[in-house]
Amino acid sequence: MVNTPTISKDNIWSILETVTDPEVPVLTITDLGIVRDVILHPPLGDGGIEVIITPTYTGCPAMDMIAMNIKLALIENGFQNIKITSVLSPVWTTDWMSEDGKRKLKEYGIAPPNPRQQVCNNDLFAAAEAIQCPHCNSHHTHRISEFGSTACKSLYQCDDCKEPFDYFKCH
Repeated sequence: MVNTPTISKDNIWSILETVTDPEVPVLTITDLGIVRDVILHPPLGDGGIEVIITPTYTGCPAMDMIAMNIKLALIENGFQNIKITSVLSPVWTTDWMSEDGKRKLKEYGIAPPNPRQQVCNNDLFAAAEAIQCPHCNSHHTHRISEFGSTACKSLYQCDDCKEPFDYFKCH
């Protein structure tokens, strides 16, 4: 006899809270705020589960892996008929990240996004934001490159401890 899992939004969300980001494995997809909704389709319809996700960047290469990992996590918990829908509007923003996720980023050595942009300038390579070093907490840092290990991060270096670090860009 096959165990039928409890189909509830709370149960699905608790499973999604275990799915990690492939690029920053200390974060879950719920920490990132990329899961927009969970829809339970009624049994008279297709009876499936639909998970709505929004990429941190349009064309983010991790989204295919994230969608696959969501499906695998749900299948491992006994669910079938799973649909992952990616939506681009509204556009994802770092405001959707959890405070716990921002804390995890800092502990991992990546500066979390500032609450709001510190320097208002539309030029791509203009003055950098005041970014706090995740290693020594100094604000004496400078941007080395607008693009870090992934498109959603910039590369910085601390002028005090001299350590390089990624900054999860605010957007």
